[in-house]
Amino acid sequence: MSWGHFFCDAKASFSKSLILISEVHTMEKITSFTINHLKLLPGIYVSRKDTAGGHTVTTFDLRMTRPNYEPVINTAEIHTIEHLGATFLRNHGDYGSRVLYFGPMGCRTGFYLLLSGDYESKDIVPLITELFEFIRDFEGEVPGAAARDCGNYLDMNLGMAKYIAANYLDHVLYDIDEEHLVYPED
Repeated sequence: MSWGHFFCDAKASFSKSLILISEVHTMEKITSFTINHLKLLPGIYVSRKDTAGGHTVTTFDLRMTRPNYEPVINTAEIHTIEHLGATFLRNHGDYGSRVLYFGPMGCRTGFYLLLSGDYESKDIVPLITELFEFIRDFEGEVPGAAARDCGNYLDMNLGMAKYIAANYLDHVLYDIDEEHLVYPED
């Protein structure tokens, strides 16, 4: 291959890379990034609804702290809530078979819950209340908190997870209203 061919190939490859980069910049924001987080309060929100295999999947935003105003949940507490929450939900008598995913938000202000079915926020208030009462009242070994079962099993804090669950129950779930069930208008 001559240097001329090499540079032409390199130039073509570089041009393709620029096209790919420009395509990334024109991508639409995902739904959760269109919510005004400066107005978002702790609550239970429908983040989105999707169809998979002919079935509706409802994604819930379980917002536990007020974004950009309150401290985020520390990793040990969020990790503990994740283990307890996933275990509780997947073993729930009514919802267990409909739970597709329960896990923390990257920003550490709450969790996402994906359920098979078409739901509104108010539909799952009893489930989420039951979940956080379970966490608040939990005693014993956290499920999956062992080296064999978890990639970071030492990063757990049951006492603080219970405190955070109690706070969510007392300040949000027990007297939840429309303002904490529907995303704020921009």
